[in-house]
Amino acid sequence: MRAIIQRVKRASVTVEEQVIGNINQGLLVLIGFEAEENQDDFDWMIKKITQLRIFNDAEGVMNLSLLDIKGELLVVSQFTLHANSKKGNRPSYIRAAKPDVAIPYYEKFVQEIQQSAPTKVQTGEFGADMQVSLLNDGPVTIILDSKQKDF
Repeated sequence: MRAIIQRVKRASVTVEEQVIGNINQGLLVLIGFEAEENQDDFDWMIKKITQLRIFNDAEGVMNLSLLDIKGELLVVSQFTLHANSKKGNRPSYIRAAKPDVAIPYYEKFVQEIQQSAPTKVQTGEFGADMQVSLLNDGPVTIILDSKQKDF
């Protein structure tokens, strides 16, 4: 499981010119799944996202988590996070889970992060052509990979 998290002042996702999710201060989470994820991957990723201390405290030091600030979450599926561009110019997505596996993973992830983060959680639409808008705060952008926890 791979995620890119961005600290935002606000973010939204639009499908067919309709805003389907929007948040204020919090995190935009772009999430992609591999064919074989396990509960440890889900637990690790959710804990990292909700407890990573990347929000400023009163002294301007990144010392607070999403939970501390009661920030909001916008979770958007993105299979292209598993792109392999090692050979040639056309990325391969062979490591990305196919929709029949990825959709249940995405739904499970959203459900479990909603239970872990007593905050507003909004989502994109799996498989849709989405337009994501954000006002990045910092900017602060972190890459997380449950298969490379030291990454």
